[in-house]
Amino acid sequence: MELVVLNIQGKETGKKVTLDESVFGIEPNQHAVYLEVKQYLAAQRQGTHKSKERSEITASTKKLKKQKGSGSARYGDIKSPVFKGGGRVFGPKPRNYRFKLNKALKRLAKKSVLSQKMKENSIKVLEAFNFDTPKTKEFININNALGFEGKKALYILPELNKNVYLSSRNLPKTKVLPFNEISSYDLINAGEIVFIEGAVEKFTENLKK
Repeated sequence: MELVVLNIQGKETGKKVTLDESVFGIEPNQHAVYLEVKQYLAAQRQGTHKSKERSEITASTKKLKKQKGSGSARYGDIKSPVFKGGGRVFGPKPRNYRFKLNKALKRLAKKSVLSQKMKENSIKVLEAFNFDTPKTKEFININNALGFEGKKALYILPELNKNVYLSSRNLPKTKVLPFNEISSYDLINAGEIVFIEGAVEKFTENLKK
C-alpha cells in the first residue's frame, strides 16, 4: 500500500510513502471508534452545572399553616420543591464526566478511522514545508492547490512547527497538530487528512507500540 508524495502546489514529486497494512488496511471497528469519540467529548464537558437544593435556598423556615385540620396536604416551609422558588429535587451537581479507556482500544480506534479514510481516498502525504513567518494566505494557497476548498482538513506534523500552526489558526475548517496529539475525534471530524512527510512513519510507530 503506497501513497504518492505531493508538493505544496498539489503536484506529484515522484516520491512514494509505504503505508503499514496493520494500521491503514484493517477492518474498521466502529464500536472502538464510538468509545474513543465518546471519551473525547466527555472530557470536554466542564461539569460545573449546579442547582440549589432545599437546604441551600435562602428563605423563611416558618411553617406555612398548621399540620392538621386544613383539609389539604401538609405544608412545610416556602423552600419546599412544590412551591415556586423552592429547592430543586435531584438537580444537577458538579461532576467529572471523564472515563478511562485502555491504550489498545484507543489504538484500534485510530487504526479503524485511518483504514476507513484510506478506503475513501481521503488521505494524502505532503512534502515537508515551512514558513519564515506565519502566513495565512500561503496556507490558503496550499489548501486550494490540494482541492480542499470548503472541506475540513487535518494536517499531521512530524513535530511541532509554530509558524505552520499559526498560519492555519484563523482557518475555521483547517486544523494542524503534531502526530502525538491526534485523537480519533480529530481524524473522524476531518474530511481530508494530510500527513506531512515524516509524520506517517512516526504516527505508525506510535500506534504499534
